[in-house]
Amino acid sequence: MQLAALLVDVLPRVAVVAVAIAVGLTLANLAVAFGAVRYVAGLARPLTGPANLPDEVGTAILATTASPTAGYGMLKEYRDAGVLDDRATLVAVTINTFFGFVQHIFTFYAPVLIPILGLRVGLMYVGARAGISLAITVAGVLAGALLLSERNVAPATDSDVDLPGGDDPDRWTAVRDALAETKTKLVRIVPRLAIVYTVVVYLTTAADVTEYTAAAEPLTRAVGLPSASVPAVATFAVDTTTGAIFIAPQVPGTFTARQAVATMLVGGIVSFAVSTFKRSIPFQYGIWGARFGSKVIAVNVAAKVLFIGVTVVALLG
Repeated sequence: MQLAALLVDVLPRVAVVAVAIAVGLTLANLAVAFGAVRYVAGLARPLTGPANLPDEVGTAILATTASPTAGYGMLKEYRDAGVLDDRATLVAVTINTFFGFVQHIFTFYAPVLIPILGLRVGLMYVGARAGISLAITVAGVLAGALLLSERNVAPATDSDVDLPGGDDPDRWTAVRDALAETKTKLVRIVPRLAIVYTVVVYLTTAADVTEYTAAAEPLTRAVGLPSASVPAVATFAVDTTTGAIFIAPQVPGTFTARQAVATMLVGGIVSFAVSTFKRSIPFQYGIWGARFGSKVIAVNVAAKVLFIGVTVVALLG
């Protein structure tokens, strides 16, 4: 792949993600500087309280509804500031799951996927995905209740935590400090993001990663789906919209509504092999670095595979 073509593919992706991260980091700094954290975080206290997370984390959780990338950026800011240790950050990331899903309802599921699948199958699929996301969020709250204590967190008002806003600065000073802090973080994150994206795009053009969808056949056979589900799973695993277009005309007929939803969910499991390599690794490594980013990916994938698997069994049971 020529360098020019590679850069044309990579640079827009990096720019979009970098802007979203910048927004998240800036919002986190401004929220603390102006005291908005105290008010906004109160809305998420029913989640952060039982999970033993500081109220400030509620701001990031709610921000995820508008932009998952911004929510992650805010969590990174809290982790870097010492508000959360690694374990508490993983719990917060898990709780974020449902709120990230809500954003996709308005941007993708309602305007795109439901019209393709039809009202019944579309609502069943979106409802199943919503239930899975909510279950993961609840599991995150339970994990926080069981695994977190005061040793894992530090309120932003703690004197040992260096966050902007502790000295009640004037408005322009707060804005200037927040932007300076954001710039510092971006200088460290964006180059790493660009490097990883470049490597991933090059490798995915040099090798056919969709070959891994061959794993779909034993999986569909094991859960009792018809043989026609194999190409549907493979298509859905590579591209959700194309997969929906592929399966929609076959319901009813080749698939019942339940089988169609289960097939798409299995496609979601298989797609993790592709999406983790193409999107999750560049994004998570870019934000957290390789060591902690790998932990975030492992927790996300394990939780989704577990709860999707349970849902598929329930649908076909």
